[in-house]
Amino acid sequence: MAFRLKLVPDHTNFDFFKHQWATFGFSVFLVVASIIVSVVMGLNFGIDFKGGTTIRTESVQPLDVAAYRGALQPLDMGDVAITQVFDPNFRDDQHVASIRVQAQEGDEAITPEVIGQIEAALKTVDPEVKFISTESVGPKVSGELIWTAIWSVLGATAAILIYVWLRFEWQFAVGAVAALVHDVTVTVGIFALFQIKFDLTIIAALLTILGYSINDTVVVFDRLRENLIKYKTMPLREVMNVSVNETLSRTVLTAGTTLLALIALLVLGGDVIRGFVFAMTWGVIIGTYSSVYVAKNIVLFLGIDRDKKPADPSAKFFTEGTADADN
Repeated sequence: MAFRLKLVPDHTNFDFFKHQWATFGFSVFLVVASIIVSVVMGLNFGIDFKGGTTIRTESVQPLDVAAYRGALQPLDMGDVAITQVFDPNFRDDQHVASIRVQAQEGDEAITPEVIGQIEAALKTVDPEVKFISTESVGPKVSGELIWTAIWSVLGATAAILIYVWLRFEWQFAVGAVAALVHDVTVTVGIFALFQIKFDLTIIAALLTILGYSINDTVVVFDRLRENLIKYKTMPLREVMNVSVNETLSRTVLTAGTTLLALIALLVLGGDVIRGFVFAMTWGVIIGTYSSVYVAKNIVLFLGIDRDKKPADPSAKFFTEGTADADN
């Protein structure tokens, strides 16, 4: 007999909507708190959005951030941020620093002469220092990237709204988009709260989160539509509970296996992709939560016209098949 791992029993009967107002209120609180934190603390924009130059250095000597900062101060380059990069994959004698220099007026990118001056200044305090990468973005390009990122997220959200509206009903579309706005806003709030670097890779993560979240939401919506036909006299709240319970095993398995890969990357993937992987990890968790406690709650609050005949041919087939089985 083949062994099959079961994380969730075949038949569950959890009441997901027992405290619907409390869970929805908690979601509203998270969104409002995220907006406040983002406005008050601001995002730690990376070089993509802020403009400037990021230099990554490496040395066999222990890093002294204060000494680095003191060596660069006479160059008068404005805002300079120096942070040490930690990675479990680094050798014991591998000390890496990230130096971010603000965009210089009149220059789209830092010149090789200025990079040479920075290297010479750092060698006065650490003769073993080496430059392993340099990345520059001008202020004009960074401003364009900000608006491109905003329009990308808004465009993806609008496309999802139209898709869900055409596939289901307008109540489903409102619930789905509210869940997506919830996921993106709370994720941005987490980045503002912990001042994690926010760059183009995080925008890619946000777009991926939108796709993951709507996928889970649509799966439950599909089952809900089928059950609305199957259980015509059952209250909407109970039909929703049945639908979520019937798809619970799939939800747990999908989220669980995705998190296994993401956590491995978060721990072992290195500093370069850590921000992206963190956003994805948080997005899977919050996206799974919002597909039930935001999207489904809003549909429950708005209600559904259950007297309306379904236009979906598969729904009609499902009804006829059920009737034949009963006979």
